[in-house]
Amino acid sequence: MAKILLFVLAAWLSTADAAAAPSAPALLRAFIVATHGARARFTQTVVDQNGRVIQTTNGTMAFSRPGRFRWVYEAPYRQVIVGDSKTLWLYDPDLNQVTEEPLGQAIGESPAALLAGSDDIEKLFLVRTVPGPGGLHWIEAVPKSRESTFAAVRMGFAPGGTQGPGLREMILKDNFGHTTYLRFSDFVRNPAFPPGLFHFVPPQGADVLGAPGAAPQPRGAP
Repeated sequence: MAKILLFVLAAWLSTADAAAAPSAPALLRAFIVATHGARARFTQTVVDQNGRVIQTTNGTMAFSRPGRFRWVYEAPYRQVIVGDSKTLWLYDPDLNQVTEEPLGQAIGESPAALLAGSDDIEKLFLVRTVPGPGGLHWIEAVPKSRESTFAAVRMGFAPGGTQGPGLREMILKDNFGHTTYLRFSDFVRNPAFPPGLFHFVPPQGADVLGAPGAAPQPRGAP
């Protein structure tokens, strides 16, 4: 009898947890409404189709919707990616090279659109709730366009109370078999950004290249 009661209790708790979890569109909308901008540290791990780690990096990120973000890789090499609402800039200090591209063409239905794009995310992605680790609420966003280089993006949120959900992890699956795991720490919602954070001027003497038709990617990124 005790085993039956425990089984019924476990089933009830599982149902209650599922009912308490918000729907994926509602969770994403709550994050967008509550988070106009943010800054955080990140660690990034890329694995291949066999689960082999091919890259580990870390750095800082910041974004302010719509269309402004700054993504800095600090180790093992340094790269800077800046979106200033009009242009996407990628700067490689080791090569002293800058790549620029129109922002709308570059981010399209990329993971960057989920963070720093417009509020009409559901026009670009199919969004659904999925199970996931870490005690987080997970959603999966699948690009509607077949031309996207990403197959799916998963976002793991921690309940945020009156402040709204907080982003803790992202899992990016591309169409080449690579999976990128992003984990965020020191996540600060709607901070006061320093002037010029989302402005980029190519350093004197740097080679400036255009890349029409192809978004620039950090080295080793999927």
